[in-house]
Amino acid sequence: MSGFLPRVKAVLGPTNTGKTHLAMERLLSHASGIIGFPLRLLARENYDRMVKAKGIKSVALITGEEKIVPPGARWFSCTVEAMPLDRKVEFLAVDEIQLCADPDRGHVFTDRLLNARGLVETMFLGADTIAPLMRRLVPGVEIETRPRLSQLTYAGAAKLSRLPPRSAIVAFSAAEVYAIAEAVRRRRGGCAVVMGRLSPRTRNAQVALYQEKEVDFLVATDAIGMGLNMDVNHVAFAALRKFDGRQPRPLTAAEVAQIAGRAGRGMRDGTFGTTADCPLLDEDMAEKIESHEFDPLEQIVWRNSALNLASVPALLESLTIAPSRQGLIRGNEAADVQTLEALSRDSELMRRAQGRAATHLLWEACQIPDFRKLATDTHVKLVAKVFTHLLAKEKLPVDWVAGEIENLDRLEGDIDTLMQRLTDVRVWAYITARADWMADAGTWAMRARAVEDRLSDTLHIKLMTRFVDKRAAHLTRRLEEAEAEELQAIVAPDGLVTVEGHDVGRIEGFQFHPDPATQGPEKKILLRAARRALGAEMPRRILAAETAADDAITLSDDRHFIWEGVKIARLKKTDLFLKPGVEVLHSEFLDGLARERIRARLAAWLATETEKRLGALLKAMENPPAPLRGIVHRLSESGGVLPPEPFTPELRQEAKTFGIDMGRFAMYLPAALKPGAARLRALFWGVWYDRNPPELPSPGLVCAPMPANWGHDFALAMGWVQVNDIMIRLDVVERITRELHYLMRKHQIMLPPNLGSRMGLKPEQLAPTLNLLGFRLFPAGVAGDKFFGPPAPAMLGRRKQEHHQQQRQTAAPVRKQEPARAPAPVVVDADNPFAALAALKMARR
Repeated sequence: MSGFLPRVKAVLGPTNTGKTHLAMERLLSHASGIIGFPLRLLARENYDRMVKAKGIKSVALITGEEKIVPPGARWFSCTVEAMPLDRKVEFLAVDEIQLCADPDRGHVFTDRLLNARGLVETMFLGADTIAPLMRRLVPGVEIETRPRLSQLTYAGAAKLSRLPPRSAIVAFSAAEVYAIAEAVRRRRGGCAVVMGRLSPRTRNAQVALYQEKEVDFLVATDAIGMGLNMDVNHVAFAALRKFDGRQPRPLTAAEVAQIAGRAGRGMRDGTFGTTADCPLLDEDMAEKIESHEFDPLEQIVWRNSALNLASVPALLESLTIAPSRQGLIRGNEAADVQTLEALSRDSELMRRAQGRAATHLLWEACQIPDFRKLATDTHVKLVAKVFTHLLAKEKLPVDWVAGEIENLDRLEGDIDTLMQRLTDVRVWAYITARADWMADAGTWAMRARAVEDRLSDTLHIKLMTRFVDKRAAHLTRRLEEAEAEELQAIVAPDGLVTVEGHDVGRIEGFQFHPDPATQGPEKKILLRAARRALGAEMPRRILAAETAADDAITLSDDRHFIWEGVKIARLKKTDLFLKPGVEVLHSEFLDGLARERIRARLAAWLATETEKRLGALLKAMENPPAPLRGIVHRLSESGGVLPPEPFTPELRQEAKTFGIDMGRFAMYLPAALKPGAARLRALFWGVWYDRNPPELPSPGLVCAPMPANWGHDFALAMGWVQVNDIMIRLDVVERITRELHYLMRKHQIMLPPNLGSRMGLKPEQLAPTLNLLGFRLFPAGVAGDKFFGPPAPAMLGRRKQEHHQQQRQTAAPVRKQEPARAPAPVVVDADNPFAALAALKMARR
């Protein structure tokens, strides 16, 4: 190979030009090679690709925190900082070479540009903005410029809720990322989150969440701008300023292009724009990004790599040497130099760091990365402790390392706490990966990596829990992709609605109730899915309700129609007491025709039920004889029961033949007092007065306590007669008083032995009750006998007054009334009437 000059080539161009793919092909075509990437994540990703091509025994991975170097390794995937430049390989490549201009890391990339070479071929990949400087600084370099494979177009601004699926939203602080991610979760179901502080494992898991389409949105920092190849169609900037470690500054056009270039991969075009509170892009910047034309780099960052390790002061001096070539400048003071300067002020430590070996060891310790970016004494103290241990014992104490790692192996805490532990354990992964620092370094590196993996997995779960609603995300995507008939929807027998495998809520009748755990925009997503998915289910339900058997429909105590156990309509007041209307409950799934079909079915059921329960009253209304027309009309308006009125025996007889009982306490149709009829009349009463009727006594009861929410009027309307604090069934009272009047038509009688039980009364209740019903007790003078006497005149007078008063009043809602009391009867031992001796006389009415 005498006289052979290694080929140095630069493949430059915008994102999505296939540069990395080309470099990997060239690497694997040589007998050996090294490629350096700007991120550990990319080094690991391409290591896996190389393993598939060459086998695990032939491929190595070297990053700050991870080293996998088989004895026979020939191809190396590395971070740029960790490239083993002492190895002689045929091919060497560096990705994202334009990072030579980065003020913090640029000196590492510049060193590789100027000094790192493969024996046969060297390749630099990056943006073509570095081309002019490269021609000046790297004599003989071949530059190939590649065009972007797809078109990148500026799409302007869009609200978060209007961003298209497969969008990446970019912010530049953790607080902004969290706020946007939560907003996307509420409005679009969720998103993956990518930030520089995430471990590669967590970042890969989040990227996989997006790539596998479990979510359609990605919220990220500018960490996505470097080599993360994802199926992004649109990049939306939520901000155009970033904090560069020292101060906030606007992004350059090239920086915006690097991030926007994630949109559109392969031959698929992409778009970019702004969102949230971010202002529109300047027209000039947008045009530059679309045309990929940017101002060339005028200078790159350099730091002297020929270090003087004779002493700490000499080392610091060599690190601050100014560049001598045009186009090279000094960048920001790197973390390793800042740490060395801080330690140089420690006199005790400087006393120990004497000589070339100690200085070299101290500089090696200063290379421990400050992943935490704390810029505090914590990192400096850690470096000092590592140096002190190594200087004294050549290896780090196992107990100390074990304690530090164990202290980080805790999975509780929020997202920020876990990310902090991850950055801390990454520092220990770097330390334990140094075989010259650790006894049994491989084992300790695995322990640190295991802790990092556990923290990473927990962080991924926390991120998903906070920022992903898989159900809403999946439904949102399916709603945007599928036609209504394509949605897979299942309605369980209990009404549970499942769309595309996700429980979205429950359907009751024709009402859809979203999962109660969802609120706001998430609830809207479920409603949208339900509307689309239930398009076929609702017609089936409407038909089922329309053809339902009579026994499948009932009326609830609150005046609603019940079908399949749920409310679908309610009774509505009309001009006729006995013929209320039907109002179908509102449902967005029912149009006017469907509502009318359901209303007609329920109206037919109600007519049948009314005929069944109140047929006698309805029949009486059809063609009553002239003397009864007024009474029948008023009975129909009151539900079948009216207060008593004076009547002639002839009128009473005619009413009796017509099915109307004209009694002493009310005029009524006996059939209207049956339990089913009474309940239906109570519901009609509730419709008439727009309130739910009070609960009726259980069927079969003859006597019951007077409910607190009943009044005298309502009791009579329902077929009950109030007597003090109790009430007795109207037909029982009428029947018993008639019997007593008949028995006493000529003379006083003894008290019938079963009278109290027939009226459902306790012994002590009988005398007061008979008194208020128009009878009273008189002393008889015959031992053991009890006699009825005539009704008290005052009682008869009171009845007449009540009758005239009721005639003057119109129907009114139930209200509690205390019934008028009759004059105190003459009773012997009134507290125990069955032990009293009394005589009764009866006065004819």
